[in-house]
Amino acid sequence: MLHQLDNTDISILKILQENARLTNQEIADKLHKTASPIYRRIKRLEEEGFIKKYVAVLDPKKIDRGLMAFTHVQLKDHSQDSLRNFEQAIIQLPEVLECYHMTGAFDFILRVAVKDLDAYHQFLMHELFGIMAIGSVQSTLVMKQSKHEAAFPIDVPSNPFPSAGKS
Repeated sequence: MLHQLDNTDISILKILQENARLTNQEIADKLHKTASPIYRRIKRLEEEGFIKKYVAVLDPKKIDRGLMAFTHVQLKDHSQDSLRNFEQAIIQLPEVLECYHMTGAFDFILRVAVKDLDAYHQFLMHELFGIMAIGSVQSTLVMKQSKHEAAFPIDVPSNPFPSAGKS
């Protein structure tokens, strides 16, 4: 999919990942272009699904979500229905920020944000264990966050046929 983008598209994506609050004019100025084509390109990138949404990154401690846990979940039943039902139920829980269906010893890894250890215990007992029969759970608590990057590194793809690229 990246090969569908030209240098300007990729530059726009990089800029928006750094600061999505910039205006079309500010982005255009950075790229030495005018605002109208930048606006059209951003709209196209949104419509084609390269840009999924815009969000504000919050400080979890300031909103009483200071305890972050990575919760590894292994289900007892590995049927397609059970896996799908677990996934559909778990993504509805506000404490679960991310859910990944995994290979390996555990079926799912969840990133869970709660106020404190007591709140995490309540989450496990009243939410997670209430969904269905869990085979095992392994929790890893975050002691310190050294890096949190929401931006993906993207580079201009090498094009073996330069004349085939966008102008």
